[in-house]
Amino acid sequence: MMKAIFTSLSLVAAASARTITVYNACPFTIWPALFTSAGGRPSQPTGWSAGSFTKVTFSVPDQWNGRIWGRRNCNFSSNPGPNSCLDGGCNGGLLCDPNTGTGVPPASLAEFNLNAGGVDYYDVSLVDGYNLPMRIDNTAGCPVGSCGVDLGPNCPSELKGPFDSTGFPVGCKSACLVDAQNGRAGDSPNCCSGSHNTPATCPSSGVSHYDYFHNNCPTAYAYAYDDKNALFTCPASKAATYTVTFCP
Repeated sequence: MMKAIFTSLSLVAAASARTITVYNACPFTIWPALFTSAGGRPSQPTGWSAGSFTKVTFSVPDQWNGRIWGRRNCNFSSNPGPNSCLDGGCNGGLLCDPNTGTGVPPASLAEFNLNAGGVDYYDVSLVDGYNLPMRIDNTAGCPVGSCGVDLGPNCPSELKGPFDSTGFPVGCKSACLVDAQNGRAGDSPNCCSGSHNTPATCPSSGVSHYDYFHNNCPTAYAYAYDDKNALFTCPASKAATYTVTFCP
């Protein structure tokens, strides 16, 4: 009888797990990473190397809340830590620290909050800047979040970078990130902070270079209150599986 109970509990746990695939469609190696905010740990390590046109599939808890992003131009042997990569690096090196390894911006983010009150929420976010084209697909016929454009080359000059050894821009910072780097994030219309911390006091019209990000990637977050354009939902009852594709 006890064995039957344990078997039943195992089946329930398996049924409640969800599946995410991360596919690198870029013609170069990247180092994907993931960070869990709530809901338990995925079966996948917090960071790994992904060669061109390779993918990994792993399970996450049914109520997983976390993010996935890519890292570029990494060397973990000589500098294991947040500066191991040209962008997107994290505390911990290859394996991002499970408590503090959220990633160094600029970095394009795939964000998930699964089965939150019966609804999956997901989005592609450029709030902290961009470093790789990205798309989130699903198997349930729900909307697709995407930023499929390389925003680096035409990025406004004050936001452009970092740059690789050839001078090519592998990132595009957000105006909020620039404010943060210059100590202006505490009360900033670009960060929707301080006196600008509500949708009414932080319209997109007040965010520097909002149009550059939004016009190129209209279904991705270009600033903090871009919910109507970029926050997508899917009924949790559909048990959607998701695919995060870099360089779609």
